[in-house]
Amino acid sequence: MTEFVTNSYEETVEKAAQFAKTVKKGAVIGFIGGLGMGKTAFTTGFVKGLGVDALVSSPTFAICNEYIGDNLRVYHFDMYRVEGWDDLYSTGYFDYVDTDAYILAEWSENIFAALPDDAIIIGIEKIGDNSRKFKILTKQEVNE
Repeated sequence: MTEFVTNSYEETVEKAAQFAKTVKKGAVIGFIGGLGMGKTAFTTGFVKGLGVDALVSSPTFAICNEYIGDNLRVYHFDMYRVEGWDDLYSTGYFDYVDTDAYILAEWSENIFAALPDDAIIIGIEKIGDNSRKFKILTKQEVNE
């Protein structure tokens, strides 16, 4: 498990950009954390760290936002409203798993069983008005 604290939106973006450079293509990343925790801020930095010039926004209403860079794609899902396998299939999630696209899934606790065994889980905890603690875990570590 890796852990770090950020004290601003900008710090979150920077830490996520650094982290993105360590993640292999095709990785599935699941976020666990409530509203306003920094999931979209982290995704903004992650996309930036991959060298993609995109306006990142929460996929709340679109369910999935796609960001395209040179020889890479990032699919940013919001799984908040997913309540079962039928809902999950309708998001298109399974079309992108096992490809070389990066998948970042907010509210991944709603689809935990569908995450690959090698998924990266990022737990986010609010520790102050602008401060967040990020814990980067494997799926197995979350189950322990």
